[in-house]
Amino acid sequence: MDFGIAGVAVITVICYLAGQLVKATPLASKWVPVICGALGGVLGIVACLTMESFPGEDPLTSIAIGIVSGLAATGANQIYKQMKGDGQK
Repeated sequence: MDFGIAGVAVITVICYLAGQLVKATPLASKWVPVICGALGGVLGIVACLTMESFPGEDPLTSIAIGIVSGLAATGANQIYKQMKGDGQK
């Protein structure tokens, strides 16, 4: 079995945690998606180099997968907030 997609989920979870850490600092929340996307891109490269079954077979694709995974962490947080009724912040 190929569990390469698990690497994508790992990037999303790490970026979600990083976003929560950023929100706990005085840094403006508008930077959370940028930080999550950038961190995801870096983690995409790391995953490409260290995980044999990672879906990205080249660096550019791995960066793109990482960025999308990082931004998915931000989107998941917003979906949770909307369902909970907390508004946009």
